Amino acid sequence: MKVLITGSNGLLGQKLVALLSKNRISFTAASLGENRNPECPEEHYVSMDITNSRAVDETLTRHEFTHILHTAAMTHVDACEMNPEECYAINHWATKNLFDRAVKNNLHFTFLSTDFVFDGEQGNYSEGDVPNPLSVYGKSKWLAEQELLNASYTNWAIARTIIVYGEGYKINKSNIISWLMEELPKGNPVSLLTDHYRAPTWAEDLAEGCFQIINRNKTGIFHLSGPETLSIYEIGLRVANFLNVDKELIHPILSTTLNQKAPRPSKTGFNLQKAKSTLGFIPHSIEATLNSLNRG
Repeated sequence: MKVLITGSNGLLGQKLVALLSKNRISFTAASLGENRNPECPEEHYVSMDITNSRAVDETLTRHEFTHILHTAAMTHVDACEMNPEECYAINHWATKNLFDRAVKNNLHFTFLSTDFVFDGEQGNYSEGDVPNPLSVYGKSKWLAEQELLNASYTNWAIARTIIVYGEGYKINKSNIISWLMEELPKGNPVSLLTDHYRAPTWAEDLAEGCFQIINRNKTGIFHLSGPETLSIYEIGLRVANFLNVDKELIHPILSTTLNQKAPRPSKTGFNLQKAKSTLGFIPHSIEATLNSLNRG
């Protein structure tokens, strides 16, 4: 097995590098720019712009891969809304290009997608539920999914996830739980939504789920998230309780009070039965993971 990991400088990418290294599986880690992960050996790293088809071709020609784990994406939801062409270029067309090369080379292709392909009217989504994205970000991911779903080639998997959190090296994008672990011990007040519900996903759990997909050569759609769907406000209370800080620091607000550019689904969360039975996916509760983030 030889795996190409795109987006290797990201949080999930770094966890996948660690997991493949631990299991002594050959890999090449690829991100745009320099390697920001000191745990990724430079000889296993390549700078690659996924929107540059020539760069992608060069990487796939230079190495004989068996699997692609495609985690690279534009994930800032409001930035996607304000820059749709860039968003579609990265999330849809670059994914199509990578998938086309996977088909050409007969590789197993795993694509990381999102709960934002759903409209939030239902919640507790199963893999067979029909997407209805509300935002440019959600649409870009849904369009990328369609490239796989409509192909005659079937050696692929889609791994949808929700609010990935954890610790990594020089991560460009913060995540809510790490942010709360920073702010609450300082006594800084935070405002959190009571009307948006998510199932936060520990990055190590997500990496394990992705690893099991490729290790078992599974295909199809898989929902990989944390085990509990909570309001963003409830997530804050859980973190505050763990830290034993004053819960009055957390101010409840409604999404209508925010001036967000992109619409968001009000309630997602996943039915994890397929991932549990097919992959042995058993995600951790928030409390079980916070020690890994606790900075004292």
